Amino acid sequence: MRPSLLDPLFAPATALDGVGAKVADLLSNIVPGDVAGRDLRVGDLLFVLPHSLVDRRNRPGVALAPEGAVVTLELRVGRHHPSPPGRKNAPYRVYAFDETGEIALTFFHARAPWLEKMLPEGEQVLVSGRMEWFNGRPSMVHPDFIVPLAEAATLPLLEPVYPLTAGLSSKVLRRAIGQALDRLPALPEWQDESFLKRNAWSSFTDALRRLHAPEQAEDTDPENPFWRRLAYDELLAGQLSLALVRARVKRLSGRPLVGNGRIEAKIRAALPYRLTQSQEQAVREIHEDLATPERMVRLLQGDVGAGKTVVALLAMARAAEAGGQSALMAPTEILARQHFATIEPLARAAGLAAAVLTGREKGKERERVLAEIASGAVDFVIGTHALFQETVQFHDLALAVVDEQHRFGVHQRLAITAKGNAPDMLVMTATPIPRTLVLSAFGDMDVSRLTEKPAGRQPIRTVTLPMERLAELVERIRKALAEGQKAYWICPLVEESEEVPLTSAEDRYAALQKVFGAAVGLVHGRMKAQQKDEAMRAFKAGETRILVGTTVVEVGVDVSDATIIVIEHAERFGLAQLHQLRGRVGRGAQASSCVLLYKGPLGQTATRRLEVLRETEDGFVIAEEDLKLRGEGDLLGTKQSGTPGFRVARIETHADLLQAARDDARLILARDPELETPRGEALRLLLYLFGRDEAVRLLRAG
Repeated sequence: MRPSLLDPLFAPATALDGVGAKVADLLSNIVPGDVAGRDLRVGDLLFVLPHSLVDRRNRPGVALAPEGAVVTLELRVGRHHPSPPGRKNAPYRVYAFDETGEIALTFFHARAPWLEKMLPEGEQVLVSGRMEWFNGRPSMVHPDFIVPLAEAATLPLLEPVYPLTAGLSSKVLRRAIGQALDRLPALPEWQDESFLKRNAWSSFTDALRRLHAPEQAEDTDPENPFWRRLAYDELLAGQLSLALVRARVKRLSGRPLVGNGRIEAKIRAALPYRLTQSQEQAVREIHEDLATPERMVRLLQGDVGAGKTVVALLAMARAAEAGGQSALMAPTEILARQHFATIEPLARAAGLAAAVLTGREKGKERERVLAEIASGAVDFVIGTHALFQETVQFHDLALAVVDEQHRFGVHQRLAITAKGNAPDMLVMTATPIPRTLVLSAFGDMDVSRLTEKPAGRQPIRTVTLPMERLAELVERIRKALAEGQKAYWICPLVEESEEVPLTSAEDRYAALQKVFGAAVGLVHGRMKAQQKDEAMRAFKAGETRILVGTTVVEVGVDVSDATIIVIEHAERFGLAQLHQLRGRVGRGAQASSCVLLYKGPLGQTATRRLEVLRETEDGFVIAEEDLKLRGEGDLLGTKQSGTPGFRVARIETHADLLQAARDDARLILARDPELETPRGEALRLLLYLFGRDEAVRLLRAG
């Protein structure tokens, strides 16, 4: 049902001259956004924007051309000096001159007939390329452009420089983008006219054409008005799509979940601590949402160890008081079982039943759990994504809780809401997300933030240590173990790799076993679920005192008496990931340490990462710093998460446009909820252009 106006842009890229299947594959590597799982389209090429500019307007003449500069010279071709016979590596030189002097145009592995055709003796030509001087003699090796003087207008004086990939030439890319621009139809304006005037912005098509045909160096800067216009378009498309999802979710009218506080009081009485102020605030916000007839869609952000699970449990208690079931979905089996271990005793203390369901439950055990869920005998169900398969039928699902939200995109959020009678939804993340990214990726949600650590938690001392002091570190750990402490040792790889010269978890496990014997355990992602659980159980029980692992222990794994974490090759991890790993310790009342073991020399970004970790434990400060260092795409892991990455917008540059886009989207839908006005119809085109087809399908579905 896509409007036929957009057909030229949604045609396969292979419809363009010079773009076969092989070139299309190469182009897919540089196209921004996620095009995985579908054919490359003509319109995708429009968003491959140049990152810099080559200025060919400098025409100083041969004698005045500076070393290393890109220049354009008007020359008369003098004579050809082909490579001597039998000397394949010798250059072919063409000598040409202007009124200031002579220059050697130098070619390696050249074909003589082609050069004779391009540079006929006696003819005048324009030649552009980088100037070099050898022993006081001017030379230009493989000029970028050679054109007859009569065709001077075809020489690009300002040439955009695009990102490339191995096997793809700039000439092929420019030609493909040029054809895509030729197919760009005349589009109606979807932005408010007064808003465009206020910002001095051109139309969408004019902005695109200007970025691909820059007139000055500033035109390739994301801060320029043409780029900002397109960035705003993309942010508006994203905010419209999230607002439509939110409206759809809210429209599936929920029910008020109101309780008498009886179950909540029993759970609170069973807790060994009091909630922090920010936990109490989050509980209040959630209970207020649950009490309304509209469905709750709320994001609970909390730093590592901030106590999100307890907040979720009190929300589940409210659902139980109202007579409904709750489901908590975790991204991994280890986390699901850990949540179950935390929640089940508290549920029992309140007179409720909890069950766990992951891919591991098989046969009669699985049938029993499924029957209890369907009958309503179970109040709280904890599991992995297996919870939302068709075979799982709930008696009355009132609340769905999703842990580690950044791994589930908008589509998964909608799938979860299909279970039960329009259940309320609470999603949690221990990955602190900068405010701008919360708006861009989770704008369909209300947000609660936990900003304190639970009482009694000790600060974590963070130190950096070069690999050369490894023996000293092992000795310090020996003393710590003798004092009854436990330690994690994290490695970036599971096993040895020829491509990456890093110590693997298996190698480090073997090396530490020689020192500590059976006190060392191993856990990594390639182990079977039962092996992983057994390794975690042994570590928790104190049967092993050092747990060597990969990032499988990154999120949520809770061993309160682990007080040391060593992160080997810390320079290889992202800032947010280092912070997550550090959060495995400092979960009890004892002082804890994090050792960032690195191999020098360190680059500027790696140095800054390690500095930030030493300076602060505040996950939100760390997240903002990570955004500066890496940009939004890496931060959310958009390729893996189902969250669309941006094509034009750069959150670190265009954050100031995001709030305006969000406000605009809400105003548009308040006035035109079905996007049926002329502006609404134009906005539907915008949604298609930026790959938000799902939002248009929601409109069609009503």
